[in-house]
Amino acid sequence: MKSANKQIFNLTPQSGLVLEGGGMRGVFTCGVLDNLMDRGIRFGYVVGVSAGACNGLSYMSGQRGRAKFSNIDLLERYHYIGFRHLLRKGNIMDFDLLFHEFPERIIPYDYEALAANASHFEMVTTDCRTGEACYFEERYDPQRVINIVKASSSLPYVSPICNVDGVPMLDGGIADSIPVAHAMERGCDNCLVVLTRNEGYRKPAKRSFVPPFFYSRYGALREAISSRNLRYNSQMELVERLEAEGRVTIVRPVEPLCVGRMERDTQRLKKLYDEGYSCAAAIEFR
Repeated sequence: MKSANKQIFNLTPQSGLVLEGGGMRGVFTCGVLDNLMDRGIRFGYVVGVSAGACNGLSYMSGQRGRAKFSNIDLLERYHYIGFRHLLRKGNIMDFDLLFHEFPERIIPYDYEALAANASHFEMVTTDCRTGEACYFEERYDPQRVINIVKASSSLPYVSPICNVDGVPMLDGGIADSIPVAHAMERGCDNCLVVLTRNEGYRKPAKRSFVPPFFYSRYGALREAISSRNLRYNSQMELVERLEAEGRVTIVRPVEPLCVGRMERDTQRLKKLYDEGYSCAAAIEFR
């Protein structure tokens, strides 16, 4: 395995932590966050998208290893990804297991620790009516926390629309995959940005075709999905420019990525988790 380059990060009360999504590629983020927790590294502001929101919740409650268990051990035991779930429940992932059985019974989520955490944590969703990003912070209402993170993780086409406060929502990555600009608008003067793609990655530079029978009631959402590739590439260029200016530090996989968004090979996932942990370990916080 290639080694991550040593990096120095000046941690201040105005530092932000930005967590990209990416489905099962988010096990890289699990490794990063477990390393931060092992070292007692805390940020005053955290924002997570989709899988980044899920993993960020365990970071906010200080439940080290919980996100790894969800993404690897739970997958190995229950096989919660697959078209059988799509056919049976209209969702390619078993959300009943992930957002009810898991946080309520298997490894109960520590909502008291979340409420007591003085740091700000936002989860990103996409408003189906406007096609724009929404940034939610909730620490006291467990059901609303679940509603938000479920919406943030609801992938277009293969997951149903979720409601947050009565508003139809989908995956936050549609509108804002890498919310570093939002973090800076919130007052962050430097950010640690955790990406789940290798350096130089870009999506195909073209608009995506949205079949006419999908989201016919939501024209703005259809437009947001269609233009997502262009918006994502623009965000990557912004993040890399900010890195060159010394305003953000990027943590991302070093090895060529062999893990897919809906990856079910737990050995590959374990390897990517270990890489995330080692990449975070290469950062010196001052």
